[in-house]
Amino acid sequence: MTTIDTLSQIQDAVVNCRRCSRLVTWREESAVKKVRRYTKEKYWGKPLPGFGNNEAGLVVVGLAPAAHGGNRTGRMFTGDDSGEWLIRAMYQAGFANQEVSQSLHDGLMLHNAYITAVVRCAPPQNRPTPEEIVSCLPYLAMELEILKPQVVIALGRIAFDGVIKYLKQQSAYPGGWQFRHGEQYPITAPYSMSVLASYHPSRQNTQTGRLTQSMLQAVFNRAQAILQANQRPTSKN
Repeated sequence: MTTIDTLSQIQDAVVNCRRCSRLVTWREESAVKKVRRYTKEKYWGKPLPGFGNNEAGLVVVGLAPAAHGGNRTGRMFTGDDSGEWLIRAMYQAGFANQEVSQSLHDGLMLHNAYITAVVRCAPPQNRPTPEEIVSCLPYLAMELEILKPQVVIALGRIAFDGVIKYLKQQSAYPGGWQFRHGEQYPITAPYSMSVLASYHPSRQNTQTGRLTQSMLQAVFNRAQAILQANQRPTSKN
């Protein structure tokens, strides 16, 4: 088996992954059966790798790509409403060079941040099965092992649970965590890290008012405050 020990190797492995037959079928069908407003666009139709700074102090963990968002554009949180909310908050907190995320070639760069997800293929009804989550989780675990971020923002309960599973694998989970928006969960081993919980900026949450832009902004502002307090140099690659 080929050893995977760099982010670029993980990204290549993700793009070529075909582990989950249901997700492979759905993502490829979605790339052919396009919604009307995107009929003239060529869809990505493959798993999505993480992206951002290779020495990121912040890792943002989402759920999965949207069928006509990331599955179309080829980048996490790009081309859909969730991406608009997320990147706007990251920009305001100093983690992005612009507040829009529309396409692979829109000029977006992340500052000291990396965006990834628990599941890398667009799932039907945005609901991956427990088996699909388990199958995809090693990619997230490898990313976290390489980056060793000081802060992780988990967008939604599934992402939060995915981070906990990683911490359990590392014998680093202190136990007793309950998902609550805006809460901070610190760990000290195998390295110092704070996990921040946030509702996912999905339409279900934003259109009902469960999550407001100011609520999301507060989470990213706290992440930046933690990083600045720890005085980790910010790279802008």
